[in-house]
Amino acid sequence: MSKAFIAAVLQDSLACTGVAAGKAADDLITAIVATLQEEGGFTLPSFGTFTVHKTKARKALNPRTGEPVKVKAGKTVRFKASPNLKKAV
Repeated sequence: MSKAFIAAVLQDSLACTGVAAGKAADDLITAIVATLQEEGGFTLPSFGTFTVHKTKARKALNPRTGEPVKVKAGKTVRFKASPNLKKAV
């Protein structure tokens, strides 16, 4: 799924212009990112839950050369599907 796909669905559903639908899709994605940054996660009922998890610093191997590489600690987003979504798929 892409931002263009979301904009197309919004345009068909709301019978608005493509520019307005694109702006709405962009605003939706911006709001999701802001919520993840501020609250560390959010839930879309009947769809699933997005949560932010911290990753530890670790050593990895460069697959081309085989030499060890240090990977910094960071954050990643995890998704857990709701039972309704699992049932639908």
